[in-house]
Amino acid sequence: MKKQYQEPIQAYLDQLVADGTERGVQLAVYLNGELVVDAAAGVTDPVSGTKVTSETLFPVFSTTKGIAATLAHLMVERGKISYDEPIAKVWPEFAANGKGNITLRHTLSHRAGLQNLPVGIAHAELNDWDTMCRKMAAETPTSAPGAVFSYHGITYSWLVGEPACRAAGRTFQQLMHDEICAPLGLENEMFVGIPDEVESRVAFLEAKEETSEPLPHAATDLAVPPLVLPLHRWMNRPDVRRACMPASTGIMSARAVAKHYAALLPGGVDGVEILPPERIRIACEQQPRPGNFKPDDPLPDHQLGYTVGNMFSPRSFGHGGFGGTWGWADPDHNIAFCFTRNCYVEESTLGKACEMTKKVMGT
Repeated sequence: MKKQYQEPIQAYLDQLVADGTERGVQLAVYLNGELVVDAAAGVTDPVSGTKVTSETLFPVFSTTKGIAATLAHLMVERGKISYDEPIAKVWPEFAANGKGNITLRHTLSHRAGLQNLPVGIAHAELNDWDTMCRKMAAETPTSAPGAVFSYHGITYSWLVGEPACRAAGRTFQQLMHDEICAPLGLENEMFVGIPDEVESRVAFLEAKEETSEPLPHAATDLAVPPLVLPLHRWMNRPDVRRACMPASTGIMSARAVAKHYAALLPGGVDGVEILPPERIRIACEQQPRPGNFKPDDPLPDHQLGYTVGNMFSPRSFGHGGFGGTWGWADPDHNIAFCFTRNCYVEESTLGKACEMTKKVMGT
């Protein structure tokens, strides 16, 4: 770590905890491929009082989508799959019910018309990869491919993940291990479906407005159905923590997410550059205006799996998650960043954390 960066960021996180704004937080920054900030503060839960460290694992929700996108782009880079050929070329069953022309470009950019989970899905089904792939292969789109932008909150898991797995001939977890975790030394810090032995390291999630109402069963076709609400309680379930849903069930340290993004910048980190700059350029290109957007509507910031532009830099790319987790890379300053938290009490904290980081880093 670099003292001139680490100390003010650590003091900032300590203050967030001390004044009750946060329960437990992490913030990690890579600069030019070097870890310069690895700060943590607070506790993992209010009962045990276990201190948050750099090794604490946080559920990061949709921040996981950026990891899945990286693996999909890697398969394209290796010629295993194409952005614009039908997904059914590698996943034949997917062509059913009018999906034969849906491409990876459509699923990465949330324009496949498959944003809703199947009606009446149960927890056991949702947590099982093969079951969900069969169900998504049998679904009928709600719109023509590419015509409508609609955030694929959970279905992105299989619509992006399964084509990458088919192209690679590996499970998602094996693919992530082989191509991201092992090369970057993150085998014990980045999971989409945790093993039992790391359960004690996972932060407990809280929200400002808690309820004792039981979780209802999903009865409608919604992108985020009642079955998974409230989201923070859903991710405290042991079965969900062990489920592989690359749109939403990632459990990682801030350091791991930031290192993943550092490896997507020119020169990479620790000698590892996962994707070349030209592939990142393609992934961040503005996609055409969707049909459900008016001419004066701002275009979606979701491009091919990454969101592009945020409060840090117009060319930064990455992905955020429910509750205020965010991981991204800034090619203009060769910085990679991640912020994680476990108590959702002040949504503006992320923005303030980014502004504090900009100030400390002098950008």
